[in-house]
Amino acid sequence: MDRYPEAAGLAPEEGEVVTAELVVTDDVLVKAFALGPGAVLEPHEHGDSTNVFHVLEGSLIVIQGDGEEEERVEAPGVVLHERGVPHGARNDTEDVVRFTASLCPLPGSG
Repeated sequence: MDRYPEAAGLAPEEGEVVTAELVVTDDVLVKAFALGPGAVLEPHEHGDSTNVFHVLEGSLIVIQGDGEEEERVEAPGVVLHERGVPHGARNDTEDVVRFTASLCPLPGSG
């Protein structure tokens, strides 16, 4: 039942973003992200879906808007990205940062 071990096993190199899909149903996607030191998840948006980050390990710079707003979120942490709001993340530490992103509803499922 526990999907966390798959997220914990992601091992990115410096500057690399590694992902794994943990839950995929007709109406929700939960994806694990691991950011190596210096890695960036470029801002992007989901026009029809809400996205929630759950910071599991480490310290993550969360970006909202088109790079307009940034906040450091330490594990454990939860960040809400409303529908249509650009969002991304950056790891400016020397350690791997792990988080999940939950997307609901999936585009086209409504």
